[in-house]
Amino acid sequence: MPASSAAYDMQVKLLMIGDSGVGKTCLLLRYANDSFSPTFITTIGIDFKIKNVEVDGKRIKLQIWDTAGQERFRTITTSYFRGAQGILLVYDVTDRRSFESIRNWISQIQQHADVHVNKILVGNKCDMLDEKVVSTEEGQKLAKEFGVDFYECSAKNDINVEPTFLTIARAVKDRLMKDGGGAGPAKKGVQLGRNDPAAGNRKGCC
Repeated sequence: MPASSAAYDMQVKLLMIGDSGVGKTCLLLRYANDSFSPTFITTIGIDFKIKNVEVDGKRIKLQIWDTAGQERFRTITTSYFRGAQGILLVYDVTDRRSFESIRNWISQIQQHADVHVNKILVGNKCDMLDEKVVSTEEGQKLAKEFGVDFYECSAKNDINVEPTFLTIARAVKDRLMKDGGGAGPAKKGVQLGRNDPAAGNRKGCC
């Protein structure tokens, strides 16, 4: 498949997890399509989008999976952990319960994902200052506890969305390059997720 081989140097599978309504879909749509809708649309099961980016001179094809946060979809969601190379843990800064759930999501990762998977903590809806109940310091403290990067974002106002995705993409790229001594399209270990079955949040999802 020389045509596809020439299109990118590396394929990376990212997974977005977190409680329902925290804005995972909105973050993905902002990043992949540069679009935003305030309408609440609950993700059913799982969906994904493709984004081609260049990081440190490497052309990377990002396959970003958006998961449903509801409990009834949890079995479907966890089945996708195994092939993920990077995971975005998303909470809503205006919803403390979603922040407290991050520990449970971390536990799910530890049970179901690759031990070396890269992770990043994301506090969404940071534009809603009057309704913010989870402080930046609390987010930083939790991220430090688990040894992961941290960003506060707003899909609505396009704050820190691209840096968040590029940070996790770079972390995965660096790990794969280190582990494999270089990772091109011909390197099968990098192309996780090719056989995954392809399966769109507010309370003011922003």
